[in-house]
Amino acid sequence: MVTREDLESFLLRMEDLEVDEIEEGMYLVRNRGGGPPVVVSHSAPLLLLRMKVMDLPEDGIANAELFRALLELNATDVVHGAYGLEEGELILSDTLKLETLDFEELRDSLESIQLAAADHMQRIRSLAGLGTGSAGGDR
Repeated sequence: MVTREDLESFLLRMEDLEVDEIEEGMYLVRNRGGGPPVVVSHSAPLLLLRMKVMDLPEDGIANAELFRALLELNATDVVHGAYGLEEGELILSDTLKLETLDFEELRDSLESIQLAAADHMQRIRSLAGLGTGSAGGDR
């Protein structure tokens, strides 16, 4: 089983990331190249990864097309994790088992979330009626 110390070691090995422990077992991970941060939480027996993509618009009519696109992206283009809704926010999240987690799986999951947010942001913001902008710009 991957311990909190193992996780911290994995994160520190990823040279393109800045890592801050915001509370015990919870890390804010930023890509040095930009983009929104990912919260990584060691919560045995799972590792939770969560990225806020944007606040959702309040217009329910526009959301139907957006939600359809997000479901299609989940099915065809998001390798690790999935888009989801939480308290008025669009998030990308993934859950990994600590029992079998290794460095490569963690790296692949983080990269997949970051790449999906970057690749899909323009389309998502357009469907949400928000125009263009960078991922996580609604913080």
